[in-house]
Amino acid sequence: MSELTTVFSDHGALAQVVPEFRARPGQSAMAEEIEKVIINQKVMVAEAGTGTGKTFAYLVPALLSGGKVIISTGTKTLQDQLFRRDLPTVRQALRVPVTVALLKGRANYVCHHHLELTQADGRLPTREDVTHLTRIARFARTSTSGDRAELAEVPEQASVWPYVTSTRDNCLGANCEYIDQCFVMKARKQALDADVVVVNHHLFFADVMLRDEGVAELLPACNTVIFDEAHQLPETASLFFGQSVSTAQLLDLARDVRLEAAVSANDFAALPAAASAVEKAARDVRLAFTDPGARLPAVALRGRSQVVETMTIAATELQQLTAALDSQAARSEGLTHCAERAKTLTAQWLSWRADSDAAWVHWAEVFNQSVQFNATPLSIAEIFRRHIDAQARAWIFTSATLSVNGDFKHYLGELGIPDAQTASWPSPFDFERQGLLYVPQDLPDPNTPDYTRAVVAAALPVLEASAGRAFLLFTSLRAMREAHGLLADAFRQRGWSYPLLVQGEGSRSELLQRFRDLGNAVLVASQSFWEGVDVRGDALSLVLIDRLPFSPPDDPVLAARLDKINAEGRNAFMDYQLPRAVIALKQGAGRLIRDESDRGVLMLCDPRLISKAYGKRIWRSLPPMARSRLLADALQFFNKPDAIQK
Repeated sequence: MSELTTVFSDHGALAQVVPEFRARPGQSAMAEEIEKVIINQKVMVAEAGTGTGKTFAYLVPALLSGGKVIISTGTKTLQDQLFRRDLPTVRQALRVPVTVALLKGRANYVCHHHLELTQADGRLPTREDVTHLTRIARFARTSTSGDRAELAEVPEQASVWPYVTSTRDNCLGANCEYIDQCFVMKARKQALDADVVVVNHHLFFADVMLRDEGVAELLPACNTVIFDEAHQLPETASLFFGQSVSTAQLLDLARDVRLEAAVSANDFAALPAAASAVEKAARDVRLAFTDPGARLPAVALRGRSQVVETMTIAATELQQLTAALDSQAARSEGLTHCAERAKTLTAQWLSWRADSDAAWVHWAEVFNQSVQFNATPLSIAEIFRRHIDAQARAWIFTSATLSVNGDFKHYLGELGIPDAQTASWPSPFDFERQGLLYVPQDLPDPNTPDYTRAVVAAALPVLEASAGRAFLLFTSLRAMREAHGLLADAFRQRGWSYPLLVQGEGSRSELLQRFRDLGNAVLVASQSFWEGVDVRGDALSLVLIDRLPFSPPDDPVLAARLDKINAEGRNAFMDYQLPRAVIALKQGAGRLIRDESDRGVLMLCDPRLISKAYGKRIWRSLPPMARSRLLADALQFFNKPDAIQK
C-alpha cells in the first residue's frame, strides 16, 4: 500500500484527526492521479461528484509534494474555509511543516492612508458610517492582519468600506508614508514566504493581467496551481482578460481628489470644483440608462442621444479634472497619484467609445448605481493557453461540474487546453434511494407570459408534502420576484406558516443561516444560490428549478460568440449554449443531496427536458436519481420513498 493510499485508509492519518472520516475509493483514486500530475508537471481537469471529498484529495498530494502551491477558489467563503479549517486539518494529519498564507484583494484590507484621510475629512454617507469609522480605526490599531472579515461589528455591505480601503487605482504603493505598516504588503510578504497560498479566482486573474495584487510575484516560484470551483473560470477569465471602465471609477476618483485636496491643496478651489463636475457627469451617464440589469451592445447605444451626450460631457470633465490635477500634483503623493489615475481613466473612456477591434465585444452593463463599459475578447482560449505554457508547472482544475455526460470537450475548448488529462469520479451517494427527479406534466412553454404562475401552481402541492424545507431557484430576477409574490399570496390563502425568504432580504450567508435555523423555510432565489451553497440535513428536502438555465440569447457577449461559432460552420447551440446550460443546471441540482443521509425531490419544471431531442443529453448528465412525471410519486416520496418505481 502506497503512502498516499495509507493516508486515506480507514485507520490512516486523516482518520486519526477527522472523527467522521471514512475511506472513499474515489477520493484516494483522485489523490493518486493528482500526485502524478504534480510530479510530472502536467495539466489535469478533474471532475469529482458531491461527496467525493475532492478538497482532501488535492490537499494531501499538494502538501506532500514539497513544492510551492497556489490554490485558487471561486468564492471568499471557500477561501476562508480552506485556510482556517481544511488546510490546518490536513497539515496536522500529515505532520508536515508547511507554512500557509491567505491572500485577498487589497479591498479586503484596511488602508491606513485612506483611513486617515477619511477621519480628517469627516464626511460620510450615513451617521451609521461615523460609528463604523470609529470601530475600524480601533481595529486598525490592534489587528495584525487588517482583514475586514475579522471585524464582524461592521457589516460587509457598509458604505464606509470604500473610504477606508484602497484600490489598484488609488494605492500610493512604495510612496505611501504607511508602507511599513501596510496590511496589504504584510499579506503579500507572508504569501511570498509561504509554501501554500490560498487566493480566489478574481484575485488570481486580476493579478495575472494587471500584476497588482501579489500573485504575479508568487507564480515564478510556484510548482503547482490548483483551481477549485473551476467551472467558474471561463467567466472569470473573460472578465479579467478583457478591459473595462465604469462610472463608479469616476465617482471614486472624484471622492479621492476631494479628500486629497482638502489635506494638500485646500487653497485651490478649482480642484474640488472639477472633481464635483466629474461626479455629476458620471451620475448623469448612469441616469441616461433607464434599464438596470441590462447588458447592452455598444452599437445599440449609438442611437441613444442622451447616452452619447452624457458620455461626451463626462470625457470633457475628465480632461478638465486631469488638467487641474496636473497643476497641483507636485504638492503631494496623493495628488500625483490622482493625476495619473485621471489620465488613465480618460484614455480608457475614450478607447471604449472608439470600439474598432472585431476580436472584441464592446458592451455596457447597467447596475443600480453605476454603468460599466466592457471590452471582452470573443475567445479566451489563446490568452489562457499562453499563461499555461509560460512555465513548466502542474495545473489542476477541479469541480463537481465540468463535463456534459462525461464529455469535457466544451470546457477544454473554452480554456484552450484540449490536450489536458481528464478524469471523473462519481458521487458516492446512493441517488436512486436518496432522491427523485420530478418533471411535472402539462406545463406551458417557458416563453409564455403565465409560465411562472404555472410553475408556482405546480410547486404548491409538493411544498405542502415537503412541509416547506425548499429552495425555489429561478433563472431570472424578474421570475424570482413574481414567484415570491405569488407564493406569499398562496401561503396566506392556505394559512401556511412556512417562513418565506427571498434573495435580497439580507446577505447570502445571513439568509442561509436563517434557512438552516428555521428548519421549515422556503427560500426563493436566483443565480446567487445555484452554487457554493451547502445545506445538509432535513432543512432542505426540495429543490425546484424553474427552467433550463440557457443564457439570454440577446446577451451581447454570448450573441457575438454564437455568431462567430456559426460563421465557422459549427453548431453554436449544441457546441456552446447547451454545454453551458448543462453545467449550470448540474450546479443548481447539486444543492439537494449534500450528505449520505440527505433525501429529497429535485423538481425541474421545464417541459423542454422531455419534449426536445436535446433533453435526454441534459438529464443523463444529472445525478442518477429515480425519475417520474407523476405528482403522486413526488408526494409519496416524502412518506414512502421505497414505493416509487425506479
